[in-house]
Amino acid sequence: MEIDASQECGGGVNAAQGFTAGGVYCGIRKPKKDIALVKSAKPAVVAGVFTQNKVVAAPLQVDKIQLKNSNLCSAVVINSGNANACTGEQGMKDAWTMVETTADALHLPREQVLVSSTGVIGQYLPMENILNGIRDCSTKLSADGNKDAAEAIMTTDIFPKQCAVRFPFGSTVITIGGMAKGSGMIAPNMATMLAFVTTDAVIAQPALQSALRMANNRSFNRVTVDGDMSTNDMLLVLANGLAKNEEIKEKTPAFLQFLAALEYVLIKLAKMIARDGEGATKFVEIVVIGARTEDEATQAARSVANSNLVKTALHGADANWGRILCAVGYSGIDFDPAKVSIGFNNLTVLQPNYEIVLDEEKAKAALSQDDITVLVNLHQGSAESRFWTCDLTKEYIHINASYRS
Repeated sequence: MEIDASQECGGGVNAAQGFTAGGVYCGIRKPKKDIALVKSAKPAVVAGVFTQNKVVAAPLQVDKIQLKNSNLCSAVVINSGNANACTGEQGMKDAWTMVETTADALHLPREQVLVSSTGVIGQYLPMENILNGIRDCSTKLSADGNKDAAEAIMTTDIFPKQCAVRFPFGSTVITIGGMAKGSGMIAPNMATMLAFVTTDAVIAQPALQSALRMANNRSFNRVTVDGDMSTNDMLLVLANGLAKNEEIKEKTPAFLQFLAALEYVLIKLAKMIARDGEGATKFVEIVVIGARTEDEATQAARSVANSNLVKTALHGADANWGRILCAVGYSGIDFDPAKVSIGFNNLTVLQPNYEIVLDEEKAKAALSQDDITVLVNLHQGSAESRFWTCDLTKEYIHINASYRS
């Protein structure tokens, strides 16, 4: 079954049955909401994927221990403004304290609480503020607290990122909703981001983990802003089963239907992250078609999306197709450069055999749009892939030159 915009509904992480959320200000760094909680009325089956960075923040280390001990989760606590990364034994102690305080405040088993942090690396958490914030937030959880929660996990984000879909499933209805944060330090293979997804589906834990990995590979693993991978990347999915559908298992039509809906939500959130890239003025979709395999198409698209030369050219509305072909060339795939065609927003600028059909005026107009599609046809096969990124601007440098201040 195809999922489309007509099945979107409001509510973010609150859209699915049995989930409450909230967000409050506790004073970590900036005068903005900085503590968020998401709670399930019933222990939820949980799946997760985490950063591939060798430097792993304390919250992720704690969560990996929690997930080894239990595949159920009833609450997630998140703070922004401080990553609790590269903080040694004190950082681990603080992460566990956040887990314990949340469990106590919500009257939950400690093993059913997960923790997440985002912000500046290498600073200790202001624990008195955070613990007061957790206790405060625990009293303000509601079925419409998703907006506060989505705002509380933001750092340099300009806008909160939420999406939810509701769709018929056999004799019942299933809802999947989520929120994410991220605008800088974004790179493929777990883009630098936090994302939390909730669903009321009944699904076996191995099937949930499998669906998450597959959907993540076609969403958050295909978004890049600046090529930097964080220490805190995390994506969690909680499924509490309140939809009371027949249990979803791997390699079934039901699994494929659930996967399509999950992928829709994650792609929507991934595109929001690219659109909100630090200092970005343009949302860019890199589409590579005519590849021999999807993996090769993805490899080529990733190379183009990660090119700073391509992204600065797009910012300046410069139809520099040579930078794009160059990026495909060093992507590592085997292809014939003479067969490639390149276009911007349905305007072809390069045809096979290096035939340049560039109309500078029309290309300038196309690249002056807020949304840009870069189409690369390798003319090698029938596989394709997409990547999402943004332009690279002077504002990006300004934001990151003063990130800690």
